[in-house]
Amino acid sequence: MESSGLHLDIDYVGSSGVILSPEQKAALQTSLVILQSQNKFHKVYLWGKILGVKDDYFIAQGVSRDEMIDKKTFYSKDCVNWGLLPPATKAMRDQSKLAKGRFTGDPSYEFEHTETKKVGEGEDAQEEEETISIKEEDRLSSVIAEIDEDVKIVPRGAFVQTPTGEVIANRSFEGLVVSEAAKICSYMHFREPKLLPEKSLLQKANMDKSVDFMDNLEEDIPKGAWSLQFERGSGLVALRSLLWQGYVFYHIPGCRKYGSIYVGTGEKNLDLPFML
Repeated sequence: MESSGLHLDIDYVGSSGVILSPEQKAALQTSLVILQSQNKFHKVYLWGKILGVKDDYFIAQGVSRDEMIDKKTFYSKDCVNWGLLPPATKAMRDQSKLAKGRFTGDPSYEFEHTETKKVGEGEDAQEEEETISIKEEDRLSSVIAEIDEDVKIVPRGAFVQTPTGEVIANRSFEGLVVSEAAKICSYMHFREPKLLPEKSLLQKANMDKSVDFMDNLEEDIPKGAWSLQFERGSGLVALRSLLWQGYVFYHIPGCRKYGSIYVGTGEKNLDLPFML
């Protein structure tokens, strides 16, 4: 959700239970402008809020012109002071999956995971316990990266890929028409494509290379991982993820306005395949 229109756009996700107090709105509108100015970002987005046991984390992301590659993530507990999160490496993400339970709200808190390993062979084999410490700050960064990879979406045509491979906002995008907005295939995952390279040349024949360079939501597994609903007649379309409960995407058909926000505990719904 872009910071420049935050005070108006937050109302579009109100029906999903996402609200900000007047104090939080006022603080965010000021602090995000300062954050953008200090770091010379092209745009700053309010990414969402991760609910902790003692405190909540407000998350913001700053992006350059190429929004897919160049972005930095910040967190705040008071909507005023922002701290930079470390980039999530593969090793960090693998380690963070070992931490169970909710976030505490203290970035310096360390989760402990104990693993039992066998040392030696045959009769001389002994079991040793190894304790792995996982910082909450690292886990927070990993969960945000995982949510972005799994469910961050944009309408088809909102971004284009230039011949140099740069991904930029499409200036000629005027929003989806109502009939297109009702189709799940009109939305794309905003990430490097995973399924697209596996498609045959015949399947790629009807695709527009500059627009269809990302994975389509229709190909998500399991099927039914998204809930699409119209609100205000057909004046607003909302997509809610059932995999990461708390992620909401909104779009106003026939208009450039769209955005998304995540407000949840940062826990993946691993039971989804059994619930459909």
